[in-house]
Amino acid sequence: MFLAWLITTAFYVLASLGAQNHLPKRLLVFLTFIVVISLAMHVAIRFFAPYASQILLPVATLLNGIGYVEIARWDPPLAGNQALWFLISAGALVLILMFVRHVRDLDRYRYLTLTAAIILLLLPLVPHVGEEIGGARLWVKLGPLSFQPVEIAKILLAFFFASYFAANRELLSTPTARIGPKLIVPPKTLIPIVFAWGCALAILGAENDIGFALLLFALFMSLLWVTTGLKTYVVLGIGFFAGGALLASNYFSQVHSRISDWLNPWSAINFAHSSQIAFGWFSLAAGGVIGTGLGLGQSGNIPDLTSDMIFAAVGEELGFIGVILVLCLFVAFVGEGFRIAQRAHSDFVRLTAVGLTAIVGFQAFFIMAGVLRILPFTGMVLPFMAYGGSSLFANYVIVAVLLRISDENSRELKGGEIRTVQFTKRFKGLTGSSR
Repeated sequence: MFLAWLITTAFYVLASLGAQNHLPKRLLVFLTFIVVISLAMHVAIRFFAPYASQILLPVATLLNGIGYVEIARWDPPLAGNQALWFLISAGALVLILMFVRHVRDLDRYRYLTLTAAIILLLLPLVPHVGEEIGGARLWVKLGPLSFQPVEIAKILLAFFFASYFAANRELLSTPTARIGPKLIVPPKTLIPIVFAWGCALAILGAENDIGFALLLFALFMSLLWVTTGLKTYVVLGIGFFAGGALLASNYFSQVHSRISDWLNPWSAINFAHSSQIAFGWFSLAAGGVIGTGLGLGQSGNIPDLTSDMIFAAVGEELGFIGVILVLCLFVAFVGEGFRIAQRAHSDFVRLTAVGLTAIVGFQAFFIMAGVLRILPFTGMVLPFMAYGGSSLFANYVIVAVLLRISDENSRELKGGEIRTVQFTKRFKGLTGSSR
């Protein structure tokens, strides 16, 4: 944590010196704010989950800090909003650790989480409540408050998928139905989960949200493969994805536009929409290996720089080295999440950890790959780093649940070791008395 504070503060000072030639006016306030809030989270973890992972929070704090420096550099008013959401997200993390004592208890609310997720996904489609921004109807506006309910819905869907797959693992893994000479998995087992998944994708399609639709597809297929280990599902998933992508590119204007921008961003027709990505590439090229230096970049002409394209801003001012730093931090987060999943003592908890980790990993991959033109640009935000209260809140909820799972794993392992020692002592006592 100290290293995360040190790096973030150093970046904040350098960005101000580079852009304005003087130290930040509220440096002490900034340093106090980030230290107090992250330290409060650390103390809460030590009190409510003392055996939890020591990696997740420092990594999240550093990613959040680097993103905040870029937001403050390019749009100071938004930095104030992001700081407020950081405080709210930290409060959510503490409350989850206080009241969710056992993640396995969430398995009881399988269909309740599904219902809540569907309601949240439908909210943006409600007239006078939902709001369309950038061609996608993802936002809900209630008075002065505006947020994306899909950010919470994806977590609830991860809980539902994990619960259903855990309960039906044997049925999904064992072919028992016969078609001619070949055994297959009973189709009726897949009907409920495919129906739920299909409804979610249909709603996201109606909202023109290809980014979260792709994320949900990746989450579903990942959990299905981890549950069963059957390569058949992977092949079917690739086939469904190819067919769905073909249909979506022909019948959904936003999907067609994104693919066209990806394949030919320099055409006169596409450049009106693809200029955001093109300017991002110019920024990355200007950054080179070591970057232009914090506060010395020229990325201000990129639309939605602090949200969709913050990865390009980091690449310009911190260069290829900064890009590798960010990439390594996400790899460390995902690796720790999967390590937590491996140590889980129940299928539901294990799949929940895999699902939540996959959400962060896939979302980071899709947006970074979109900026680098490896994949079509999806418009999702980079976890922890990009501006967006809904995303930051959801990411810290994921951190809180993973921390609780990690604490449970360590407690059960510690309890098993104590029981083993007690049994060994008792056994030695019995053999000694018999002698």
